[in-house]
Amino acid sequence: MSKILITGCAGYIGSIAADIFLKNGYQVVSIDNFQTGYKQPIEILQERHKDKFKFYEADLKGDLSPIFEKESKNREAAFDAVVHYAASCVVDESMKNPYKYFQNNVLGSLNLLETLAKYKINRLVFSSTCAVYGEAKTVPISEENPTNPNNVYGESKLMIEKMIDWYGKIKGLNYVILRYFNVSGASEDGVFGYSKDPSTHLTENAVKSSLGIVPFYLTYQKMETPDGSPIRDYVNVIDLNEAHMKAVEYLTKGGGSQLINLGTGTGNSVLEIVNKVQELTGKKFDVKPADKPREGEAPKLIATIEKAKSILDWSPKRKVEDSVKSLLTWYKAHPQGWEK
Repeated sequence: MSKILITGCAGYIGSIAADIFLKNGYQVVSIDNFQTGYKQPIEILQERHKDKFKFYEADLKGDLSPIFEKESKNREAAFDAVVHYAASCVVDESMKNPYKYFQNNVLGSLNLLETLAKYKINRLVFSSTCAVYGEAKTVPISEENPTNPNNVYGESKLMIEKMIDWYGKIKGLNYVILRYFNVSGASEDGVFGYSKDPSTHLTENAVKSSLGIVPFYLTYQKMETPDGSPIRDYVNVIDLNEAHMKAVEYLTKGGGSQLINLGTGTGNSVLEIVNKVQELTGKKFDVKPADKPREGEAPKLIATIEKAKSILDWSPKRKVEDSVKSLLTWYKAHPQGWEK
């Protein structure tokens, strides 16, 4: 049984990832400091998977040696691979508080990389972002597109990518960096989902508004797109995490380091998603402009996913309708998300 470490396991994507890996026969050890994560998904994972799942409350910027020492007992290495999700990840917040993003994302990742080198763990899957591209010169965006982040969040992730690459060259780390686009949806059984309040996810906010949980605000600045709203590539969270699992399998089989985009290869504007949610739910809700639009946004971000198909044998299976359906189940059961 392969044993992996997942960072950020108490968060939205990380908790769903842990459940998927565990259901597919992996033993999962997880780390989270609950800065933005929640205790309830950890408790559910512990109940669901019992002896296959272990959790440590820890900060990636702290001393991780005790965890790695404990998990190294009776094993050649503490973990067969590490999947690194943990990060502060709100674009607008990063423009207001750059210190938090450089400290939390970059220093935490540096400490993790150094710990992996110390304990001779040489397989890493890193959860990166399309924000590293900034305003792309060509769309759809391939992995060869120049990186030029226009927000601090994207810059912090690009810095981590560069550190990973250097650890690959110097320390022999084999890695897959996954640059993914906008994530949406919940677990298909509605047990795990997105809880941040206020939410920064479009589809989640639209579904919550259709259920009468929150008012809906348009948070973008008008852009040069057909309807004036940003165009994004919305990938389902289950598809996304299945790609991370395929990346672990790829590395375990001896695959070399790769940089890969994850998305659907198609795009929807903000207003198209709002209209789609209203259509699917049969609920019309007021769409209001926000008092202050978000900063640091690009007009159009869509991925090319040919490399993910060829290297990982991965392609998205789920559509916007599937994301909306899972979110309806999640928010009907958890109107306010997890409790802090």
